Amino acid sequence: MNITQYFNRNDGLLSFTRHQASSFAKGVAGDFNPIHDEDAKRFCVPGDLLFSVFLAQYGISQEMKFEFAGMVVDTTSLISPDEISDTFSLQDSNEKNYMDIITSGEKTNDAEFISTLSEKYVQFSSKTFPHILVPLMEHENVMINPSRPLVIYKSMEICLDKLSGNNIELELKNSSLKKNGKKGEVRLEFAILADGEEIGHGAKNLLLSGLREYDATQLEDVIQSYAQRKSDFLVS
Repeated sequence: MNITQYFNRNDGLLSFTRHQASSFAKGVAGDFNPIHDEDAKRFCVPGDLLFSVFLAQYGISQEMKFEFAGMVVDTTSLISPDEISDTFSLQDSNEKNYMDIITSGEKTNDAEFISTLSEKYVQFSSKTFPHILVPLMEHENVMINPSRPLVIYKSMEICLDKLSGNNIELELKNSSLKKNGKKGEVRLEFAILADGEEIGHGAKNLLLSGLREYDATQLEDVIQSYAQRKSDFLVS
């Protein structure tokens, strides 16, 4: 994965065009969430892209946690110093916070390992909907709003026993959905494998909004629309 084509860094500032963010979401992460469309009114840069750029810029530590605090858009410029501390907040020039990162343990800047792990990590997003989310929603008798489906990241976690390895893969270990009125939180836990050996684990926590009672027919329309968006992209 050549991450450099998906962001701009000038004079210590990070920025993303709509085309860069949308191309990454669809072409790398396999994420066809409407909020990543170039012409979306509620457009935002994918959390997976922020995650990948951070790793490329600052390396991978044994333990990392990313907490998302705000939506980055195409007019956002983020301060990106050459070096950071173990606790760092990604902010703009007005000190508005977009992501908090806590790291600990040993660190590697091995570009090949970082690129491979990042790519496999974000490609896990392509399995989220409908493969994982739909069974969870059905079990809890809730569903996202068909007309305004909104699924965003709350946080990400990584814990690595080894900072090297080939043939990286992610394997889902557990998934859960907790509902709170019209909001819900999904937790996806997975193992990180290298050559079939588990070298670590991680988790993604997602926020759902506009929840309502589960309706298989309406949700099937959302699934078909999502599949059509993916098909249109692949043949374009």
